[in-house]
Amino acid sequence: MQDFIVNSNRDFKTLVCIPAFNEAKTIVEIINKSKKYADGVIVYDDGSTDDTYELAKNAGATVIKSPKNTGYGAAIRALFQAAKDKNADIMVTLDSDGQHNPDHIPRLIEPLRTQNLDIVIGSRFLSKDDKEKVPRYRSLGIKTITKLTQSASYSGLTDSQSGFRAYNKNALSKINLFEDGMAVSTEILLRAREKNLLATEVPITINYETGDTSTHNPISHGIGVVYSVFQFISLRHPLAFYGLPGIALLGVAAYFMKHALNLFSESGYVSTNLILISVGIAVVGVVLLATAAILYTLIALLKGRIKNS
Repeated sequence: MQDFIVNSNRDFKTLVCIPAFNEAKTIVEIINKSKKYADGVIVYDDGSTDDTYELAKNAGATVIKSPKNTGYGAAIRALFQAAKDKNADIMVTLDSDGQHNPDHIPRLIEPLRTQNLDIVIGSRFLSKDDKEKVPRYRSLGIKTITKLTQSASYSGLTDSQSGFRAYNKNALSKINLFEDGMAVSTEILLRAREKNLLATEVPITINYETGDTSTHNPISHGIGVVYSVFQFISLRHPLAFYGLPGIALLGVAAYFMKHALNLFSESGYVSTNLILISVGIAVVGVVLLATAAILYTLIALLKGRIKNS
């Protein structure tokens, strides 16, 4: 997270993209405010059973209607594709429940317009006043997930779960998403870091007076994010993720086998327990090493590092 060189000013086609699920109470206000700062508004109606679709359409938004609830990640993925199809220079995403203030959109757009940045994240933890407005249970969960995300993405990150973000055309073209659930927020950062995209954060204020509209279980959300991070690391660094634990387990297996052999040489007693423990741990270690080698080879082939003759 840092400042960069100023680019020349020019016009940017900006689209505000909003995932929505049963947000009839707030969607019109969000769209009307967003239109002031964008060339267009796209709403992904994620299988709503209320009037979200009709209200968004009448408010002037382009609405993508899903026949069923597909999840936050699927919605964001569809909005990424829609922004690319419309050749957007900048895409801004924000929630439709009223917790994000569309009047903060210029804060996110400005760094993309004036600096050599690819992603701008609205963080609720950059100012003391904004930080104090976050409920403690949310703050603890978000900070825990953010710490984990930092290990594989941006070290200066403060709010990895913020859905209020802006992306430039370079980011849109390089980020390919696969997550369907809430872990997509983390997936974006992991893939952005892998592509060496430049990111920063700006302060935003979250309005929690709208009520806790999230229907996603925070425990399953956390588990999903943890799984996403570990999956990402395991595929990007298989030798370290699988190989090092494999070597460590072989060392532990050798330790138990040494004790079994020493016991036999001193007393003639055959400790089947020590031998079984040693063999079991060794098998796991060998499997991990084999997995590391296989994944590394496959990934290298896919990346073209090894040319198959």
